[in-house]
Amino acid sequence: MTLKNTPHRWGGVSQGLHWLIALLILTLGIVGLTMGELPKTPKYFWVYTAHKSLGITVLALVALRLGWRLYAGAPAPVPGTPSWQERIASVTHWLLYGLMFALPLSGWIYDSASGLRPFRWFGLVDVPKLVAPDPGARDISHAIHEWGFWLLIAVVLAHAGAALYHHFFQRDATLARMLPQGWLTSPQKD
Repeated sequence: MTLKNTPHRWGGVSQGLHWLIALLILTLGIVGLTMGELPKTPKYFWVYTAHKSLGITVLALVALRLGWRLYAGAPAPVPGTPSWQERIASVTHWLLYGLMFALPLSGWIYDSASGLRPFRWFGLVDVPKLVAPDPGARDISHAIHEWGFWLLIAVVLAHAGAALYHHFFQRDATLARMLPQGWLTSPQKD
């Protein structure tokens, strides 16, 4: 497998970043939905710090992924894909990028504006505050973080649903080309 994208499939770097970011976002979502229910013990603060650290990690990985995509390009659309589907896919991908930047940034601003003590990324590096403590900025960034998460879930479900639709009903290589070669073959059209 080539590391760089080809005209026909995503390369190893794009695939690796895609699935790693997806796994981290799934983890962040599960932790984010459950951490408010934890008792206020030292473990509670550890979970919050881990959530923040993973969020900053996703932000860095998404920036890396976007840079790689601009450098390595993207495969051409699967032959036979209608232009309206190409346009929807393009809008969906850019919306995903926007949300993957907005969520960690809004969480970081929320943390900063809340006036909480500074945290260290996985206990290693001090994470600077982006804004001074401010109840208005805290409330707005929290709303963006929370509602943005639900929008991200909806867009990811549409994205995954479209990939599965292409695989099982269109019977094309859309899904297979985001997986390592040989993991999944495209079903043959009747």
